[in-house]
Amino acid sequence: MDTFANYILDEKDLAAKMEITYYLAKKTKIFFDKSVIFKTEIARMFIDYMKIDVDKNLVLTACLLCNCKKVDNAQDIEKIHSYAKKGADYLLTLGFDNKFCKMCEEVNRYSNSNPREKESDILELVDQFGGMLLDRPERIGFKPDEAMVLLEHRNLKDQYNRFLHTFGEFVQMMEQIELSDFTSIKALRKLVKIHNETANVKDFIKKVCYEYEPKIDKAVENERKELKDQMFKDTNRPLFSEETTKKILAHIAEENMQGKQLKNENE
Repeated sequence: MDTFANYILDEKDLAAKMEITYYLAKKTKIFFDKSVIFKTEIARMFIDYMKIDVDKNLVLTACLLCNCKKVDNAQDIEKIHSYAKKGADYLLTLGFDNKFCKMCEEVNRYSNSNPREKESDILELVDQFGGMLLDRPERIGFKPDEAMVLLEHRNLKDQYNRFLHTFGEFVQMMEQIELSDFTSIKALRKLVKIHNETANVKDFIKKVCYEYEPKIDKAVENERKELKDQMFKDTNRPLFSEETTKKILAHIAEENMQGKQLKNENE
């Protein structure tokens, strides 16, 4: 029997897959905004550039749909903790199999699903890292190196993610690549800039898939050998310099202290 799951999984072109999800969201009111496209592009680059051994079509489809029941700017803790599981249950009704739905449920760890699918570790990394790069009402977006240190030392401090170190190498590589228009700008920051300057989802899909992707793919191809030689000289090095790590961890400690002070003042 033909299902929505078969339809979108059979579509291998990422731009078309994004448009399919866009129209599904318009019809069913599931969560789908520019941040979903943004995180999916990060996942595509990570899988392609670091040659991750997963079914790319499956993972990118999951990136587009795993947050389908997310509530934008939710203040309700119960909804924050339950949206991934509710989304997985919803995707089951669209014809996706149990493994795909389990992958999507494991975009975060609130349902305590275990053992985790390896594809879920990619979803977790791009969801958290991508979210930190973007502005929120309460803060501006972090720089990629800051976001990576926060991901390693705060968000996933007591968790095992099998792709964490490789993802750190990917971020380092992307921070060495610059794209040029009128001025040079680092690759991930260019993607953030496009996100912030594009008004709607459909235009963002076009700019990512037909403008950004060809430029970044060519830039990575041109610099791959040189970057690879630099990156893998010492496989045991820390993800970032000791100075950068100390600086960002001090920032976390300061934020925690301010939070405790505010809590004490409110009590």
